[in-house]
Amino acid sequence: MNDQAKQVPKRSLIGKVVSDKMDKTVTVLVERRVKHPLYGKIVVKSKKYHAHDAASEVKQGDTVEIQEIKPISKTKSWAVTKIVQTAQTL
Repeated sequence: MNDQAKQVPKRSLIGKVVSDKMDKTVTVLVERRVKHPLYGKIVVKSKKYHAHDAASEVKQGDTVEIQEIKPISKTKSWAVTKIVQTAQTL
C-alpha cells in the first residue's frame, strides 16, 4: 500500500481566540451544540485548543479556522489556517 491511500482528511474547526499571550501560539475556544441524551435540551459544550500561529497575526477576540496537523509540542497539534472575522475594537 502506498502513502496516498492511507491519508485521512484533516479535521477543521471554527472558534474564537481567547488568548494570544504565548509566542506563535493562540488558544482557541470551540463551542458546539448537542442534544442531551435523556432530557432532549440543547446544551453548549466547549473545548479549548492550542493552535500554531507562525506569523503571530491573530489577536484576542478574532474568529479563526484551525486545522489538525502533526504534533508540534505536547499540547499543540492544530494550526490557524485563516481568520474568519477580526475582533471588534471600540
